[in-house]
Parts: sequence; C-alpha cells; structure tokens
Amino acid sequence: MSNVISNYIDAVRDREHVFDAVAPQINPNLDVRKGCILYMEDVSVSFDGFKAINNLNLYIDEGELRCIIGPNGAGKTTMMDIITGKTTPDTGTVYFGQKINLLQMSEPEIAQAGIGRKFQKPTVFEDQSVFANLELSMACDKRVLQTLFAKLSAEQLQHIEETLELVGLKDQRFLRAGALSHGQKQWLEIGMLIMQRPQLLLVDEPVAGMTHQEMDRTAELLISLEGRHSVVVVEHDMDFVRSIARKVTVLHQGSVLAEGSMDDVQNNARVKEVYLGE
Repeated sequence: MSNVISNYIDAVRDREHVFDAVAPQINPNLDVRKGCILYMEDVSVSFDGFKAINNLNLYIDEGELRCIIGPNGAGKTTMMDIITGKTTPDTGTVYFGQKINLLQMSEPEIAQAGIGRKFQKPTVFEDQSVFANLELSMACDKRVLQTLFAKLSAEQLQHIEETLELVGLKDQRFLRAGALSHGQKQWLEIGMLIMQRPQLLLVDEPVAGMTHQEMDRTAELLISLEGRHSVVVVEHDMDFVRSIARKVTVLHQGSVLAEGSMDDVQNNARVKEVYLGE
C-alpha cells in the first residue's frame, strides 16, 4: 500500500511528464493482403422467430467507402450490431481481415482491434469543449493516473489539430460541445472515432436531421476518409447516398438484394419493386 501511495505522490509532483500514450500501430493480426478488410459469410440471426439476417454475405475492401441501403427492417442495424459484437449470430462467420474472428471477441476487444462505430444520434461530452472531446477519445493509456497527470505529446497535439481541420471544427475548438449545431455534433463524433485510429468505420445515418449545407459538408468529410479508413455508411437519404456512393449494397429481408454502382442498383428491377416502390 505504501508503494501505491508513494507512486501516486510522485505522479502528482510530475505533472509535466509526457507519458508514452502514442496511438497504437495497426493491429499486427490484421491481414488484408487479399484486399478485403471485412468478411461476413452465411450469417443468419433470428429474434423471436423473425429472421433479421438471412444467409448474409458481405465483403468490404480495404480503404473503400461503401453505402448500405434498404427499407426499414432490412437488417442494416443488426448487421452492424453483429460486426461490433453487440449481437451474436446463430450461424455464419465474420472476420476482420483474414485472421481476426470477430465472433470470438467482446465489444471492447473489437473496438480495440480497429473497428469504430458511430450511431445515428450523436453522443458527445456536451459539457466539455470540442478539443477536450477529441482528447478524451484519443487511443491511449486510459488508466486513472495516466489520464489525470499526462501531458499531451507533440504527436498527440498534431493528431487533434489534424482532426479538427478534417471535421471542420477548428474555429470551435474551445466551444462547449453542447453549444454545437446538430450537424457539428455529428462531425465531432466522427472526429472522436478518428482519434481512435480505426481501420474500419461504421457510420449510421449521418445526415438525419441535417440542413442541406450540413449534408454537403458531411459528404465531403466522408469522401475525405476514403483510402485512410474503410468506411461503411448506412443511410436512407438517396440524394446523399448518390453524392458519396462508389459502391452500394441493397439489403432486403436480411440478405443482399443487389450490389454495384448507384446507377446499377437504381436500374435493378427487383430493387425498384421492393425498395423504390415501383
């Protein structure tokens, strides 16, 4: 006990010490040599007899921006729940790269492996500044003493500055997050995920409730992430999807109904029937 107290006092006195809290390197077990970062094969899950996901096969390439669309009940949220460990499927396999079996991992382990998720409703620390939100989200040592007494390194400060620039909140760095507009809160939460340096980023309905100007800025932001991260966007707004889509996957009744460019899926007779109402 005396050693613990002594270490605590030393930490208090050493407030200027720069702790080694550099963000982790890319997961050494993440094998993307075949170009694919996410594999979902023959995945099914039922809830009280309702098959939310039905023999789903989905493959996401490293560095791509993929849009997932589909009517309500198509299985989009359940699909993300499975990827992030919130829901365990009844059958199938889900791999992050060639070697990492996501079905054998907990939610925190999946996040630490390099998968980040943004929910539809932004969840930021409203009483903290924009800068503090990014700092608190940083991929680093989160033990109590290190968190209380660490000083940001030059690399960490640079990472925060680059993220502020990327999400368009440089001028709002000292503003309380609760004072941001709805769209700005969405950008801040994306920034908070970027601070964790995920290799795969899942984004759920990012433009719900946004103005047209905010939607345009969000489109620019997500496109800018392509190549740096693999990004999967679930969205209902077809104009927004059209503005960012490289490849679109249409889900229906828990399976892939169609896949391809936006023009491909829009001209697909089956998609028109079950999704576009034609």
